Amino acid sequence: MEFVRITTSPDKLGGVPCIRDLRFPVATVVAMVADGMTNDEILREHPDLELGDISEALHYAALAVQERELPLRLPA
Repeated sequence: MEFVRITTSPDKLGGVPCIRDLRFPVATVVAMVADGMTNDEILREHPDLELGDISEALHYAALAVQERELPLRLPA
């Protein structure tokens, strides 16, 4: 997948992946979804965002997790 809404720049937020150069981190969007916010709630609270931004942020996060080994606790 080509990401057209996700941007990075070393001089903006230290190169953290953001939504369309808005200085709005992808991780913030993903966290709002994880916290149970609906797309409508996110868009109402952050009018600079668009529905496509949320979808692309989730796709980006899903691919990023596939590329890394995360420290998880093993079940007891």
